[in-house]
Amino acid sequence: MADENIYSQNLTLDEIVFENRNKEYGAYDLRHQYPRLLTKSFIIGTGLFLVTALSPFIYMTIKSMNEKDALEVKSDLVEIIEEDPIIEEPKEEEPPPPPPKVEEEKIEIIQNVVPEPVKAPKIETPPPPISKQIETTTGLINQEGVKAPAYTPPPPPPSTGTRTSTAEVKPQVSETQVYSEVEQTAEFPGGINAFRKKVGENFDSSAIEGADGVVKGEVTFVVERDGSITDIKVSGKNSDFNAEAVRTVKSIKNKWAPAKINGQTVRYRYRLPLAMQPPE
Repeated sequence: MADENIYSQNLTLDEIVFENRNKEYGAYDLRHQYPRLLTKSFIIGTGLFLVTALSPFIYMTIKSMNEKDALEVKSDLVEIIEEDPIIEEPKEEEPPPPPPKVEEEKIEIIQNVVPEPVKAPKIETPPPPISKQIETTTGLINQEGVKAPAYTPPPPPPSTGTRTSTAEVKPQVSETQVYSEVEQTAEFPGGINAFRKKVGENFDSSAIEGADGVVKGEVTFVVERDGSITDIKVSGKNSDFNAEAVRTVKSIKNKWAPAKINGQTVRYRYRLPLAMQPPE
């Protein structure tokens, strides 16, 4: 019994745990080697930490050892006195010489002094003849120079472009020109609706039989100065409609009131749109 206690006191915890077990299993070897591995890992980790922490200090030490000694250069400050720049004053330009004095031409003057009545009249210079006075200027003394007329007629009044005559002259209008814009247009007796009515009554719709829908066109003619109608034309797409419209307008013999410009009768071109419905 005593031997067993002695034996048990010399055994480690691993020996006791793995007693009568397979010690070839990796767990026993791992637990047996754990204290030594722990100590080894601690030493290696501490060494790496010290190397990492001290590497900047070691680097600075090596760098300071390899630096060259700094050279001290003594430099004395030298005061530099800047002289004020010399500013050259601009030279005054000499004024240009004055232009030569132009002497004005003297006007010839004939002495014309009216003598004063006195008890003993002195011999005075007689006045010059009227022909001489008209040729030049008269004065109290004689003076030679350029002759100037004694009387200068006033200049004509400026033209303002307006007529001074109270009676306004009306511009003449052409008797042959055909106008499209007038002051008073030509008028049919009873008005344009009466003219349209006559055209509708005299228009032969059978002439445009077979046309599709409403046929349209524009009738133009000249109202002469005597009220008659000439130069009848129709602009439309249907030729039958155009011919019948010309015939219808020619058949209306009523005189028109001619157009006027400034109260004068003129030839006037009249335009009238026209539309007809062919018979069904």
